[in-house]
Amino acid sequence: MTNQRFDKSKLPSRHVTEGPARAPHRSYFYAMGITEEEIHQPWVGVATCWNEAAPCNIALNRQAQIVKHGVKKGGGTPREFTTITVTDGIAMGHEGMRSSLASRDAIADTVELTMRGHCYDALVGLAGCDKSLPGMMMAMVRLNVPSVFIYGGSILPGRYQGKDITVQDMFEAVGKHQAGNLSDAELEIMERVACPSSGACGAQYTANTMACVSEAIGLALLNSSSAPAPYESRDQYGEASGVAVMHLIEKNIRARDIVTLKSLENAARVVGCTGGSTNAALHLPALANEAGIDFDLFDVAACMKDTPYFVDLRPGGKYVAKDLHEVGGVAVVMKELAKEGLLHLDCITASGKTLGESLEEIRGEADGRVIYHIGSPITKTGGVVALKGNVAPDGAIVKVAGMSDEEQVFSGPARVFECEEDAFEAVKQRAYKEGEVIVIRNEGPAGGPGMREMLSTTAALSGQGMGKKVALITDGRFSGATRGFCVGHVGPEAAHGGPIALLKNGDIITLNALTGELSVNVSDEEMAKRKTEWKGPRKTAYTSGAVHKFAKLVGGARWGAVTHPGAKAESHVYMDQ
Repeated sequence: MTNQRFDKSKLPSRHVTEGPARAPHRSYFYAMGITEEEIHQPWVGVATCWNEAAPCNIALNRQAQIVKHGVKKGGGTPREFTTITVTDGIAMGHEGMRSSLASRDAIADTVELTMRGHCYDALVGLAGCDKSLPGMMMAMVRLNVPSVFIYGGSILPGRYQGKDITVQDMFEAVGKHQAGNLSDAELEIMERVACPSSGACGAQYTANTMACVSEAIGLALLNSSSAPAPYESRDQYGEASGVAVMHLIEKNIRARDIVTLKSLENAARVVGCTGGSTNAALHLPALANEAGIDFDLFDVAACMKDTPYFVDLRPGGKYVAKDLHEVGGVAVVMKELAKEGLLHLDCITASGKTLGESLEEIRGEADGRVIYHIGSPITKTGGVVALKGNVAPDGAIVKVAGMSDEEQVFSGPARVFECEEDAFEAVKQRAYKEGEVIVIRNEGPAGGPGMREMLSTTAALSGQGMGKKVALITDGRFSGATRGFCVGHVGPEAAHGGPIALLKNGDIITLNALTGELSVNVSDEEMAKRKTEWKGPRKTAYTSGAVHKFAKLVGGARWGAVTHPGAKAESHVYMDQ
């Protein structure tokens, strides 16, 4: 049986569906009610990160059913499967956060293995929480199959005392409670109303940042990411994505045709203009690695440097994802960027059209409130800045969206902590001083292990009213919800003998996001002396299991904290097997 639109002899699924030798395989398919016609159509993996861990993922199972309708409508045979998710909001502030970044690579690995093992021809991937978005997109690019990504959608904002609130307000409420400025009763009321629906954290934290990336980079259909998770209007995008992947198979448009250096630059600009999460500076290089493209933290930052920041989203601004959706979503943001020639419009997208062709169909315009006009932005440079200096030869990253120029320069004595728990305890006890630079080391990808986010510590500082009165640097990460002068991804990390391992209490550290500096007033000679006296990496209790394995494989944050050589070392091409 043949399908006129698709040449099955060139698709991976032929290895399990075609010819007399595959009769045993076909018997399995008949056992599941798959028809003869469906067996000989292209097979599409419909992968979700559905679980019952958190609201970010709870709606993905339902959404996948709509995608399967679209695949069938387009002439394909959908096969649904799931992978893991570690949800940062749940994992935050304790040992669970060590699993977060490692889960990104585990997601990519498990999707890859499922696709390879069952010889699926294409992939539609649905993801909801921070690491699951880049993990799913990394699998698409690694396999280089026709692929369409769908974000599960954001949560609706809660309401408290007449204002929208998000989970960020809950983390900061903990600091206020510890400072005696919030009662037990108020805290209990807030926690009951902050998260009123399914969906991922509602502001421009990591999940929504990477959702914007999915459209900008071309793997998601335009406008598919902005509608909140509970909106049934999302169904149209699910079905359209299923149909779209069948067109990609027909035209042999693969993930690496879409994810190019130009599209990575487009994605970095969208992160910059929306005041997105610093985690994008980790995930975009990781995506580039899967495509065999050189694109590191400094390349991400270079794109942002000349990109105006003009979308007023929390945590630096006022609004949440639902508000962005109501004024036209990411597509309108990209239309503004295009007006200043800041996008590569010739990039091919999941629709099969170029980005420019797709944007021509968008009728919405900037509203001047959530999306400012690019000619009159909030600030003239992007919301994320790279720093470099004798503390961070391999760079570091800071989110400056919503910060004034004066707030982007800070100098003070170091107060050094060997891990986040020690720092959080000191903050709780107010065992720090205004004007200090809090240093949290041994929290990098290898040394943590797992490169934890420091939201509990930074939110507690904000809750105590000290968010602008101290600075913080770490070889770990920050949540997209972090505010204040908080510098992450300091590299090389302490476990790899980077300068952050050699800092001492009282060293004067200078941070300057306007000039891109992160330095300490210690001579090269003194740093060299300290290096010879350094006793080596801090010992960790993680000496077996997945976190140990991740620590042994992971590379530097500058290049995305990746765990394998990527497409540059590739000799086996899955789609051409």
